[in-house]
Amino acid sequence: MRFGFTTGSCAAAGSKAAVFMLLSGKEKTGIKILTPKGIEFNAEILDINRSANSVSCSVIKDGGDDPDITTGAHIVSKVSVLSEESMEKTPSVKIKGGIGIGTVTKPGLDQKPGEAAINRVPRQMIEKEVLEVCSLMDFNGELLVEISCPEGIELAEKTFNPRLGIEGGISVLGTSGIVEPMSSQAILDTIKVELNQQKALGRKTAAVTPGNYGQEFMLRTYGYDLDKSVKCSNFIGDTIDMAAELGFEKLLLTGHIGKLIKVSGGMMNTHSKEGDCRMELMSAAAVRCGCSLECVKKILQCVTTEEAVQKIIDEQKLEAVMAHVLERIMFFLNKRSGGKMEIGCMVYSNQFGLLAKTENAEEMLNQCR
Repeated sequence: MRFGFTTGSCAAAGSKAAVFMLLSGKEKTGIKILTPKGIEFNAEILDINRSANSVSCSVIKDGGDDPDITTGAHIVSKVSVLSEESMEKTPSVKIKGGIGIGTVTKPGLDQKPGEAAINRVPRQMIEKEVLEVCSLMDFNGELLVEISCPEGIELAEKTFNPRLGIEGGISVLGTSGIVEPMSSQAILDTIKVELNQQKALGRKTAAVTPGNYGQEFMLRTYGYDLDKSVKCSNFIGDTIDMAAELGFEKLLLTGHIGKLIKVSGGMMNTHSKEGDCRMELMSAAAVRCGCSLECVKKILQCVTTEEAVQKIIDEQKLEAVMAHVLERIMFFLNKRSGGKMEIGCMVYSNQFGLLAKTENAEEMLNQCR
């Protein structure tokens, strides 16, 4: 599969081209940079706009074969001269965000509140490329680099930025400079960012959920918005590892039976490609708790866990079965945490509401709320 280049690489390449045109007076329609990964990026330079004291240009973001929401966006770099010669007699670079680049409003992210959401590595990349051209052109003044994205405000609504408290646009991201197709690491990085943010807000209990399936139920029953929880997707085990590493004292996992039944079988990554043992685990729990053979056969024929729960209700065994399922879930959650955190859990169904909860779950929920 074809890899792409990050918004950080696009910003660095565009900035290098813009400063070259500004200081040399020559037009540049292509530029080459070396990404932190060691892979060359040959960028096409578009939308060139030149004046006496500034030059702007853009690079089109190409995420390769990764389904990146910013693919096709124009990452615009505008470089302006602030002074022809600095006090230190060495070139210096100031970086800011323009239209379509988000502003950080909450702590715990790569940049402080009030700063443009241009992360540390892209900033380093931009500065490196600009200073390289300054050295080549023997320029010792001060430059301002402004990064913008005309489509950024609209695109940001489709990203995690609103959840993270980044307002007004997209982020300029990337630690390697390249985008690896379908990278699980990108999801894990996002989970860690959200956990870091919770920690920075002073929270000692990490509220975690795979998704928002039970959002209406949780809001109606407990007054808690699941959207405020850290979304761990299928990476339940990795999220526990990261929360423990960050020093959380407690973790509350709230999830749909369709995901958490897999955890009762020891699956710490609940993606279907890792295995689908939902009905087998539901059937095993039903047998353990005295459900009839006919009931077990019906469960094995079910397509969804909601259907399977109904079969157990028909046998009047729901409380016993869910108590057993929860016990197995907690066994594996506690095993993964290694005693580093207190774990709580709530299991729900869209159709039937709360199915099971640990004794400490509501107390933890109140702490999170």
